[in-house]
Amino acid sequence: MKPHRRTTILTLVLIMLIGSLLPERAFAYRIIYKEQLYRLYHQHLYQYPERIAENIHWLEQALRADFVNPLNALAVIRTETEWERYRHLFTLHLNLKLIEQYLAWGNRFNKREAYFFNAPFRRQNLESLETAETLFRYALVYWEEALEQVAIIDNLPRWIHLEEIQRWEDDYHRIATGDLDYGAIIGRHLDRLERVRADFEAMDETTY
Repeated sequence: MKPHRRTTILTLVLIMLIGSLLPERAFAYRIIYKEQLYRLYHQHLYQYPERIAENIHWLEQALRADFVNPLNALAVIRTETEWERYRHLFTLHLNLKLIEQYLAWGNRFNKREAYFFNAPFRRQNLESLETAETLFRYALVYWEEALEQVAIIDNLPRWIHLEEIQRWEDDYHRIATGDLDYGAIIGRHLDRLERVRADFEAMDETTY
């Protein structure tokens, strides 16, 4: 099931965070297209939870929105074939950005080691790991969706070149060649998280 079809505590947190962050002018005009919503996504030097939540909100909204008319696309579109490639590359790009944001958020809660002196905070650390796991698994869902887009692009004409979105094309090629594999990256995060969780669960009153 896709993340946006679930009602979770995480979704409620997102809604509360975004509601407190959006300026009044954000609603001064109607934002309805992918390209408009994508422009509200920002890369931040420091990944604070509220900024990550804001980015996730806009990116997920962009995924659900319609594309603008090809005349207003983020690349010069001249043919239907170019338009088709543009749409799938854009969708792939949105999924990859969501993966990055969920991984960044998950790492805010993740624990690298279960140190003995953390034993008094065992419960809090286990709760933090549970939150990290939820966020990592959201990233994994978007990776699966990204792979669906890659499979579609694989079957499109390869001679098309859209200069304005070359970086999106580069990401596609990295995935297609196996150079970029978020499935493996997320899997390593989850494996390590499980080991750390087991260490925390093994702690008792004699640990510290």
